[in-house]
Amino acid sequence: MPKKLTEAEMPTADYAFYGLVWAGTVMTDRVDRALVKTHDLPVSWFEVMLWLASSPEPVPASVLGNSTLLSRSQVSRVVDALQTRGLVTRTPSARDARSVEIALTEEGRALFTAANATRREALAPVFTDVLDAQDLEALATVWRKLKADRADRADKADSGEKADDKAGKADTADKVERGR
Repeated sequence: MPKKLTEAEMPTADYAFYGLVWAGTVMTDRVDRALVKTHDLPVSWFEVMLWLASSPEPVPASVLGNSTLLSRSQVSRVVDALQTRGLVTRTPSARDARSVEIALTEEGRALFTAANATRREALAPVFTDVLDAQDLEALATVWRKLKADRADRADKADSGEKADDKAGKADTADKVERGR
C-alpha cells in the first residue's frame, strides 16, 4: 500500500490548497447530511435560502445565480423545488419586466431559521469549537485577500487586459468570491 504524503513532503502552497479543498468538502458534506436528515433540505437549497434570508427585499433571480456556488440552471431548479414546497415565491420584477424576484415565504423563513441552527450545530464540533477567534479572523483575512485578487483580475479582464483566469461564471472560484 502506498504511503500518504506528509505535510513536510508537500510544498506549503500545495498543502494549503489541499487543506482548503479538504475542509470545504468535509464541512459541506457534514452540513448536507445534517440538513437532509433533519429538514429534508439539501445544502444547495439551504444556500439559496441563505441568500434570500440575508436580503430584506425580494432577490432578482439573476442576482441569486451570480451569488451562489450553483450554476444559473441549478439555481432555477432549486427555486422550482423550493416553490413546490411553499418555501419561496416568484413575482415579476417591478424594476425589470424581463426578470422575476424570489422571496422566502413565512414557512420558508421558519424552515431557514431551524436549518441554520442545524447547520451551526453540525459545524461547531469541527469548526467553531476547534478554532479560536484569532484562527477565524486569519481565515477571514485569507478569504478577503483571495476575493480582492480575484476582483482585481476581473476588473483587468473587463478593461481589456489579459487575465490568466478569465473563466467567468463557470469558474466556481469566481462564484464563491462574488457571493461571500
